[in-house]
This record gives sequence, C-alpha cells and structure tokens, in this order.
Amino acid sequence: MRRAPRPPAEWFQAEPGGPRLSVQRTGSGGPPVVLLHGLSGSAHWWRDNVPALAEGHDVYLLELAGFGRAWRDRALSVTDAAHLIGAWLAARDLHDVTLIGHSMGGQISALVAAQHPERVRNLVLACASGLLESSVQRAALNLPRALATGRKSFVPRILADGLRAGPRNLWLSSSSLLTGGLQDVLPTLKARTLVVWGGRDALVPVQLGRRMSAAIPGATHVEFDRAGHVVMVDAAEDFNRAVLDFLRDDHQKDRGNAGDASS
Repeated sequence: MRRAPRPPAEWFQAEPGGPRLSVQRTGSGGPPVVLLHGLSGSAHWWRDNVPALAEGHDVYLLELAGFGRAWRDRALSVTDAAHLIGAWLAARDLHDVTLIGHSMGGQISALVAAQHPERVRNLVLACASGLLESSVQRAALNLPRALATGRKSFVPRILADGLRAGPRNLWLSSSSLLTGGLQDVLPTLKARTLVVWGGRDALVPVQLGRRMSAAIPGATHVEFDRAGHVVMVDAAEDFNRAVLDFLRDDHQKDRGNAGDASS
C-alpha cells in the first residue's frame, strides 16, 4: 500500500494570539477532503488513506492544538476546536467539503457540520465519540491499551503521539467529550453521512456506532469486524474503498441532477 510523504504545514489562527491549527495540504485539486485525528492522534494516522483520497481531491490534514506538530500548545475543548475549524473553513472559503473525523475528531467534525451546513456536504464519522456517558477521562488515560486491539505494528505510533501530547492535553480534551456530546446534534445534521466502525473497538463500542447511525437522518453504516478503534489503519483498504464509494455515489447523483436540469 502506498503511503503519502508528509506535506509541509501551515498555521491558522482565527485571531492574533489565539489557538493554532496545523494544516497540511496535498492532492490533485479536486473537491476538498478534510481529515481530523482523534484524541492522542496526529496527521500520521491517515498515512494509509491520503494517497487514495488525494487522487481525486484536495486533501487537508488538520492537527489540533496539543497534538501532532501543535503538541506544545494547550489542548482545546471539542466545542472550541469546532469553532476554530469553522473559522478556518470560512477563511479558506471552502465549500462542498467532505469532513472525515476519527474518534474525538469525529465528534468535532459532527459539530462543525451542524454549525456550517452551507460548507460541509459530506461527513464521515470513524469510531466517533459523542455518545459516551461516563469514565471518559479514564478511557483517555488507558487509550494506548484500548487501541492495541488493532494493528500491532501501529502501537509504537500510538504511544509516541500519546507521550508527545502528554497527560495534561489528553485530560483537557477528554474532559470536554461529555459536555460537547452529540445526542441533540445528530438528528439535525444535513450533510450526507457515512458512519464507519471497527467491530473490535474497545474504546468506543460498536453498539454506540449503531446508535449514532440510527440518530442521523439517512446515514450509511459500515462495520469492519476485524478492525479496532483506529479503523482507518486496521482496515485501511476497506476504509478507503467505503469512503470513495460513498463519495462516488454523491458525484454520480450530482451528474444525474445536472442531466435532469439540462433536459
């Protein structure tokens, strides 16, 4: 499987002195696809997905304050992170965006989609948090052990990113997962939504994924039985195929609508 070289990063701030967002861009100049990592994650977690997505899209890899290249910064709450990403979308004037979020990044992505339906066309939620009810901080501190149910060769990356983020940033982010819950948000989503889950997810159980799908109008649900929480790594080829098929259906619908309008 091809892996993408790491593109250079730029920094976005909504206001001088405000929190920073690390942005890496690659791709072919097509419709925008935005990738958002989860708790303890980084842009590295999408390395097996970027080449497939970049063939027909402009791909933006975001790294939140406290993680990845922005590890020195103080982590944001999920609500504040959603506002910052919304400001970045507006500053870039991006439209027809496909927003793909993993774990905490999925929760943030759903908030962004709800707040900016005019910009987010497609939403992919990969093992997303947002319906957790308790013990979130404990789960965050046990994250490496929970993620180890997936691909063993990826465990060193999980540990390295978690250590770099540090307990403080993991705690700050995880403590907001309950207050930024999605129970009331999911039924209001207007974006076409694909929910993808790993059947062996030990951090956000697959039952929560099914509840999430059922709460979103018209959502498509896909499960990969042998994948754990980092589904886009554990089942990268299947994940890429599911996302590209989902986007292809949207493009075909667009062409069909254009044909109807011209006839």
